[in-house]
Amino acid sequence: MNKSLLCAVLLSLPGALQADDKPKPVKVFILAGQSNMEGKAKMSLVDFQATQPATRDLFKHWRAGDKWIERDDVWIKFLDRKGKLTVGYGSPKCIGPELEFGAVVGDHYGEQVLLIKTAWGGRSLYRDFRSPGAGEPAEKIVDAMLADQRKKKPETTVEDVKKPFGASYREMLSEINNTLSDLKKHFPDYAGQGYELAGFIWLQGWNDMINADYTAAHTANLTHFIRDVRKDLKSPKLPFVIGQMGVDGDHPNAGVKKFKDAQAAVMEVPEFKGNVALVKTDLFWDTDAEAVFKKGWRENIDEWNKVGSDYAYHYYGSAKTMLRMGRAFAEAVLELRGEKKAAPQAN
Repeated sequence: MNKSLLCAVLLSLPGALQADDKPKPVKVFILAGQSNMEGKAKMSLVDFQATQPATRDLFKHWRAGDKWIERDDVWIKFLDRKGKLTVGYGSPKCIGPELEFGAVVGDHYGEQVLLIKTAWGGRSLYRDFRSPGAGEPAEKIVDAMLADQRKKKPETTVEDVKKPFGASYREMLSEINNTLSDLKKHFPDYAGQGYELAGFIWLQGWNDMINADYTAAHTANLTHFIRDVRKDLKSPKLPFVIGQMGVDGDHPNAGVKKFKDAQAAVMEVPEFKGNVALVKTDLFWDTDAEAVFKKGWRENIDEWNKVGSDYAYHYYGSAKTMLRMGRAFAEAVLELRGEKKAAPQAN
């Protein structure tokens, strides 16, 4: 059989790859926020728990023998780091929600997946991530900030006070757009198939929660943030998932409760019905880590190193919490996309 005839026969077979078949667009998910989106579960804890009978099943799909695997089908870019998804894409030598989030969406899609993480610790929505729709803060707020800053630095100007407002929002957009505009540079295996913005995951709140004025404005600021993200990314129907504050689990103090209510109030905005989801991260609070921390982690360091790796505001640096949180975020965004049925959240 000559070559031309052979090719014709092969192309006629069911399921044969046709000449005009092209890879589907890359599914792109944005993971944004502050330190808990960075992820603070230390690799020393992750490495330990991956080998223990009580916890190793949480990590088994990321292991090949005693080694961590990389996923060819899930890329990640976290500021100056990029590559195939594996452990270590949280804060340096840590994991965050990205690991299990990537596992869920990677398993779900046949096409390539890209996670773009834009997260920085110690940033508020009131100031740093403030989006254009929120406008500038009231003059009296700026004046109070100016007076306070001049106590330490007398030459501070009004412009100095205003400059940080929205800076992280702009930096986030720049990181996203610069990555998407040059995918081949960042990921050499990109085949020019284009991309689809598939979802936005937001995990942030500590710096707003600890300030009463910031908490009071949070519902309005988060509403503006969702609208502006969709507008500025030119994706008006972008599925948006909010990770609700979960510090202290099922026994939060009054300040945490008030902030959680401010986050949840966004779900009452009519235009967000069916396209914004709220994930209750308190369900994933690690009570084992909490128990050791409260009885004295320094005095019980060997026990502590088996369950936690950071402070309460970082969910005790619990690897279990980070994994469960990431999975819940992924399932929520797939549900918003109409690709997965709702399932009850569970520990």
